[in-house]
Formats: sequence, structure tokens, C-alpha cells
Amino acid sequence: MSTLKFRKPGEITIPDQEEYWSVSKTHRRRWRLALTAINFTRLLSSLSKKALNKNSTLLRTLSYVSIDMQQPIDEDSPHDKPVSLLTVDPRKLRDTVRDKNFESLSQFGGVKELALILETDVKNGINGGEADVIHRQNVFGANKYPKPPAKKFLRFVFDAFKDTTILILLACALLSLAFGIKQHGLKDGWYDGGSIIVAVFLVITVSAVSDFKQSRQFQKLSTKSSDIRVEVVRDGRRQPISIFDVVVGDIVCLKIGDQIPADGLFLEGHSLKVDESSMTGESDHIQIDEGKPFMLSGTKVTDGFGFMLVTSVGMNTAWGEMMSSINRELNEETPLQARLNKLTSYIGKVGLLVAALVLVVMLIRYFTGNTRDDNGNREFNGSKTKFDDVMNVVVSIVSAAVTIIVVAIPEGLPLAVTLTLAYSMKYMMADHAMVRKLSSCETMGSATIICTDKTGTLTLNEMKVTEFWLGKEAVKDDTSSHLAGNILKLLHQTVGLNTTGTIYKPHSTSLPTEISGSPTEKAILSWAVFNLGMNIEEVKQNYHIIHVEAFNSEKKRSGGVQKVMDDEERLQLGTIIKNMAEKSLRCIAFAHKEVAEESGQVLEKLEENGLTFLGLVGLKDPCRPGVSTAVESCRVAGVNIKMITGDNVHTARAIALECKILNPDEDLDSDAVVEGVQFRNYSPEERMEKIDKIHVMARSSPFDKLLMVQCLKQKGHVVAVTGDGTNDAPALKEADIGLSMGIQGTEVAKESSDIVILDDNFTSVVTVLRWGRCVYTNIQKFLQFQLTVNVAALVINFVAAVSSGKVPLSAVQLLWVNLIMDTLGALALATGKPTDDLMTKPPVGRSKPLITRIMWRNLMAQAVYQVTILLVLQFKGKSIFGVSENVKNTLIFNTFVLCQVFNEFNARKLEKKNIFTGILKNKLFLAIVGITIVLQLVMVEFLKRFANTERLNWGQWGACIGLAALSWPIGWLVKCIPVSGKWLAKQRASVS
Repeated sequence: MSTLKFRKPGEITIPDQEEYWSVSKTHRRRWRLALTAINFTRLLSSLSKKALNKNSTLLRTLSYVSIDMQQPIDEDSPHDKPVSLLTVDPRKLRDTVRDKNFESLSQFGGVKELALILETDVKNGINGGEADVIHRQNVFGANKYPKPPAKKFLRFVFDAFKDTTILILLACALLSLAFGIKQHGLKDGWYDGGSIIVAVFLVITVSAVSDFKQSRQFQKLSTKSSDIRVEVVRDGRRQPISIFDVVVGDIVCLKIGDQIPADGLFLEGHSLKVDESSMTGESDHIQIDEGKPFMLSGTKVTDGFGFMLVTSVGMNTAWGEMMSSINRELNEETPLQARLNKLTSYIGKVGLLVAALVLVVMLIRYFTGNTRDDNGNREFNGSKTKFDDVMNVVVSIVSAAVTIIVVAIPEGLPLAVTLTLAYSMKYMMADHAMVRKLSSCETMGSATIICTDKTGTLTLNEMKVTEFWLGKEAVKDDTSSHLAGNILKLLHQTVGLNTTGTIYKPHSTSLPTEISGSPTEKAILSWAVFNLGMNIEEVKQNYHIIHVEAFNSEKKRSGGVQKVMDDEERLQLGTIIKNMAEKSLRCIAFAHKEVAEESGQVLEKLEENGLTFLGLVGLKDPCRPGVSTAVESCRVAGVNIKMITGDNVHTARAIALECKILNPDEDLDSDAVVEGVQFRNYSPEERMEKIDKIHVMARSSPFDKLLMVQCLKQKGHVVAVTGDGTNDAPALKEADIGLSMGIQGTEVAKESSDIVILDDNFTSVVTVLRWGRCVYTNIQKFLQFQLTVNVAALVINFVAAVSSGKVPLSAVQLLWVNLIMDTLGALALATGKPTDDLMTKPPVGRSKPLITRIMWRNLMAQAVYQVTILLVLQFKGKSIFGVSENVKNTLIFNTFVLCQVFNEFNARKLEKKNIFTGILKNKLFLAIVGITIVLQLVMVEFLKRFANTERLNWGQWGACIGLAALSWPIGWLVKCIPVSGKWLAKQRASVS
């Protein structure tokens, strides 16, 4: 107040007019600025309310400043209600995980609060009842992706119509139909053109039906291969379900190798790492924890384990959007189909050349007057011949030439491959093998080397106690349960429940880590529960199972007194351990150590010194039944088996001897058994030199397996590899055929493989080998059969056209033969099942020709015979049988078809003389032969106007059958002719 004072009137200074206006302007400018700020603030507030109410994405520039505007609380506002399962926005959940948006996650209150919103117990999961699951699927959708619509049947018909030769043939048929009706009237003029149209439509229909069925078959296979089993927690229990049944709110259990089935958030786990390369393209593995909880569907777990809360499924995931836009081609072209397509193209060109020659020769003969009708009159008399008659003959000549092309092109080859692959895939599924890649079916038949794991594939992956040593004394007991009881009682009495015990395993390559869920741990836990009445948690609390690199116990217990272990005793124990390993036993030593508790807490990790030795136990993982027989059959088939394992050399050698991978008569100290580090350190030249001698590789890493596969392929081998772990993926991809395990295998391993062995059994691997050889052999059988028909049909038509100006086989008849070859023949020969003789032949390998010398010998002999008898019938048939021209042509047609029927029997066995072996077991083959004969009978006897045939009497039928049946003894005699060459010499040596 001291600074304030009242002024006297005389002391007040009045400013002049100019100064007054200057001060007034300044005040007004300030007021205007304040008013503008207030209006702008109100505008921002209004816009923020609209944006918050609209819940839409704001458009932003590259440079912007964001202001956090809190929405005012309105008592009557519906947005004030708490978020629940019904009101949560699925799109917001999707964007939160996909964009890895922490701000959006914090709005939900974090992972645990979001679990409450989704009505999920973080320990017990969702209720899991049928009503609960359906309700969640209705709210958030199912975990399925809409696939592109399957091709309809009419699309396959349209594709068959697009064939150039079919279109030309149809054009000729329409012209023939038009001229025929004009010349002979509708009643009699439609037969020639109409019959060709009917035959063409029959061929198109059969082809379309076959392709349509195979498309459906492959779609079913695709659905089955993508149906992954996922482990979830529902109602407090872990249970495996289909990936398609995962719903929002589920808690998914993840481990190494699993594919993440949906978008979600990390709940808890340990050392969880994820490979997101399939989504982001980044090769680096992402660490997942509370700080980085976002997990994307379709990615793979590469390390650790954990639990995930599912937040989005199906099309609400980024993976779902991507998968729905991918049109997967199911009918992939296999290498064999590619080779056959080239062969088809080559034969088609030959057929086109022959057809062009036939067309030119027949036109020249017609227009020069060298052709005569049935009455012996010249067909062309210059200007005297009607235009309609000329065009009718020209159309018939063109249609005959085009039909030769149709018959020459072996369209049945790709169909035969499709049929035999689909047929074999169906039966391989019943034999515990699911084919994921079509080409692997045929490639497996060429395999020369199989690299296999030991645990779970050659063995049962079930640990059994077979030996127990108390100190250095072996305890003799009858049953493994009694041995286990002795072990646990010894620990229980010596260490006590309040003292931490240590179970450790010598000769391990890994650093000290706690085992989780291994067969050894499971065995010990189950024994403890059975013999001591302890529950699993008590065992885990009182005993630690750890790996150590060396046997380093410093003391031993003898008669209740601890003694220091000297070098001699260490050597004796080492000898015992080595002897156990040579009997394929997994050796585990028991020791204990007294430790002081700190604040009542038991130490999590023990120092590996000062241990007191108690005893040894030998666990054995027995070989699977039938493995030695399967390995022996592979040896006979010329396929070498190489065992690649992480076990030590002694155990690996013992298992290899038991499975007959190693021969006891061989020098076991040679290069037959090596360690991974030894193989790795070879020079490239040494490795290539010794690779064929190696039968067992112990102490191997996934890199060693990959290196072995690469070396074997460089040597020219066709390599099949079995694998079950995520780290086996490189070797599975590198191999010609990757075989993953369906039970123990991870999803990463399965996706990297070509075939999944559903029962993890090596005998199923051998079954796949048998089916692969069966596929290859079936294709060769049909190829020999069809090439015989092609050669015979082309030669007879060409010779007859050049010599007489007419072809003995009409367009309809050739189309009928084409139908028998392509469809019925493929169905009969391409659906054979594996036989025992397949496993007595050497493998085909990588460079063997598809058409072997034996096949050329067989097909050329039959083709020469068929051409000979048909040409005899063409030029001498009328005089021999005393029949008309039409009956003679019918005899040629009937004999030609019946020759193919009898030749189908010859094609069943490429080398064996007895072609009837196992004929009664192949009911489908007999049925198709019967159907073919019945249809041929109908064609000849009842469809003479349609097929341009005449009825035959019993004698003529007998003559046709007799001539055709001669192909059997001719086939038998031809197989007596030796085929020269190194290939046959090797084959004979292998069979002997």
C-alpha cells in the first residue's frame, strides 16, 4: 500500500489527442487477439468432439502436432458404458495387434484387462462349451479364410473344348452334317457328321469328368494339409483342437516350431522368439515378452515357449487378408508330367506330319480319279461330279486326317499321371503318409539315399530302465519299475526331502540347462510318483534335472561314508558308462549335494562341484518293431540308409547295428561311423570321397545334416531326408524329398517337407518308397501301351491312304480307339498297387530314360505284329474271308480294338513273362477290360450306322479274337530276347 497514493487534481496529466488514440488501438488489438484465441479454442473443441464421436481415422500430413483432447464426461452418453465382449470393436482389436499400437492397447487397460473384457481367465482360459464357442464365432467370426471359388464342371468342359484338334474336328463334323443332310436328307444324312459330333462330345465329357474329380480330390488334400492341430487352454484343461476351431479369447499354448494360429497378445512364457519373415520379410527373429506382446497369425515360433491370448481370427487378421487373395494352384505340374508333355508334343508333331501326308495323298488321288466307290465307279469325274459330292468327300478326307492327329496325340499320358498320383495319394494316406507336394510321389520312386533320424523314427521314443548300478555294483532286478523304485528310494533316503538333489547326465554336448518335457524327465517323474507317493510338483521342487558336459563328481558314498574319488575310480566308472552306451543305453548318473537355503528359498541353480556320486542308471529307447526288416528291404532295393543322430558314437553304433543299418561283419572302426564335427572338418575333396562310405553320423548338428544332403546331391544321388524339428527345415527343403514326422514334428518342419509321415515310423517311409516306385512303374506301363497304339494306328492309316486312297479306320472308329486308350486304358494301368518285386529292382536315379530299352523292345514287337495283321486284312481280307468292303473294314476295326485289350494284359508286366500274376487282386483292371469288350460288342453289332460298321458272325468274331490273342504268346517270346547294355547288366546283378 506504500506504493499507492492519491494524486491531487493538479498533478493529473491529461494526454493529448494523438497519444490517446495510440493507446486505444493497442488495447483493441489485444482484445481482438484474445477473442480470436477464444473462438479458435472453441472450434478445436467442437472438431475434437466430432472426431471422437465419429471414431474415424484422422488424415494427417507428414509433419503435424497432435493434441490429446479428452472427451468430456456426459452422464447420458452411451460411450460412458464399460467395454464388454459384445461391445468391443473387432476392427480395433485387429488394428491394435497388426499395427503394434501400444496406445490403443493401453486404452483397453493392458493385456490382462483385455482378457477380462474378452471374458477369458488368464489361467483357465474360456469356458469352451459349445454355446460359448458358437457365440464367440458369431461375434468375431471363425478362424477360416474364404478361398477362391472352385472351378465348376462347365469350366472343365469349356477347357476341353479349347483344344485345337477338337475344334477342327467339330468344324469338319458340322460341314459333314450339313452336306450329308443336303445330299441324303435329314433321315439318312446326319449319320456321318452326327456320329463324329457324338464321339467328340463323349471324349470331351470323359476328359472333363476326370479333371473335375481330380480337382475335387486335390482340394480335399489342400484342406487336410492346412488343418493344423493347436493346443489351447479351455475350462482349466489343455486340449488339442483344429486351427479352424480357435476363437477370440482362447489361450493358445506355443512351443518351438509351432505356427501361430491367429493374431494375439503375449500372456506369459520364457525366451519366446518368433519368425515374422512370412509377414514382414524381416529375417531377424523377434523377441516376444511383456514389452513386445504383439503376435501375428501365420508366423512361426523359433525359440522358447509361451501362452498367447487370441484377439483376432480369420479375415480379421493380416494373414487372413493375405491368404484370401492368393489363388493357390492345386493342380501343380510335376516333373514327370513336364517330361510327358514334351513327349506328347513330339509325338503330336509326328502325327501332324503323317496326317498332312495322308491329306495331301488322298486329295491328289481323289482329284486325279484314282479312287472308286463301293460299286467300282470313279468318284471324281471332273465337271460331271456335283459340287455337293466333291465337298462331302473333301470334308470326309479332312476329318479323317484330323482324326489321325487326335489319335496320334497321346492326351492320355497327363491323365494317366493324374490318375495314378491321385490313386496313390489316397492309399498312401491309409498307409500313414500324407502327400503335400505331388511331385514327391514320383520323385520318391527314384530315391537312392534315405537320411533318417534315430529318436522317434527308428526308435519308439519311450525310455525304459534296463540297468541300475549302486556305486560300482550292478543291481540285478527283473522289472524296470523295481529298478526305478531303487533309484528314487536311494535318493529319498540319502538326500531327504529337505535337501536338493541333482540328477545329471554325462556326455552331453549342450550347456547346463533344465530339461522340459523330455522322455527322460517324464520317465523319472512318473517313477517318482509311482514309487514314492510324491506328486509331480514335489519331485520338481526337490530334484533338479540338469545336463553337464563331463563326469565331474568329486566324491562317492560308500557304506554311508563319503570318500574322495580318485582317477582309477573315475576310469572304472567311465568304462561302465561306455559299456552301457555300446548297448544303446542312455546313461544317467545320480549325485547329490547339500546346500544352505537362503531366506527359506531353495536355490534355482546348483553349482556343479562338490557332488557326491550315488549310482548309475541305463535307459533304453528300444527300436520300433519292423524297422530292421524295413532297412533290409531298402538294402535289397538298392537304397542306402544313413542314420544321423545327436547321440554319442557308442549309442549310435549300437542302434545302427540293432536296426541293421551297419553290418556286424564290416569294420566298425572305419569311416562307416563318424561324428558331426569330424565330417564338418573334412576338406571338400575328403568329404566327397568318404560320403558314400558313411552309414552313421553321431553328435551331429542340423548344419551337418544339411551339409551331408548337399554332398550327396552333388554326387548325383536322389536324397530323401526325415526330420521333425524346426532346425531340420533347411535339410528338408534342400533334399529331393523331405519327410517330416506327423506326431513329433513341428509345424515348421511339416511346412518345409513334401510328405508327412503320420505315425513317425520308419516302416512308413519304406511304404512311401514302394508307392513312389509304383507310380513310376504305372506310368511306364501306360506309356508302353499307348505308344503301341499310336505307332500301329499311324502306320496302318498312312500305308492304306497312300496305297488305296482310303483309310480303313473312320473318324468315329479312331475316336473310339482314342477313348479306350486315353481314359479306360489309363484307369486300368495307372491304378495298380505296389508289388513285392518293385523292391527287388535298383532305383531309377536322376538320369535314367523314361522309356527304357525293355519298353522299346516290347512296344515295337507288338506294334509290328498289329501293323502286319491289319495290313494283311486291308489288302487280302476280302479274299480271305470272302466279304464286302464294309465287313472287311469292320474286321480291321474289331481286330485293332481287341489287340489293344489283349495288349493291356501284356503291359501289366514290363519284364516278367507271367502277365497274369495277381490279376485276380486287381478287380478294377478286370472290370475295365470287361466294360471295354461289352462296349465294343455294342459298337459293332448295334451301332452300325453310328460307327460305320457291319455285323459280324461267330466265325468272324472268333477270327478277330484269335488274331488279337496271338499278342500274348508274341509278348512271351519277345521277353525271352535279352536286352544288351549296362543298364540290364546292373539290373541282373542287383536281382541276383
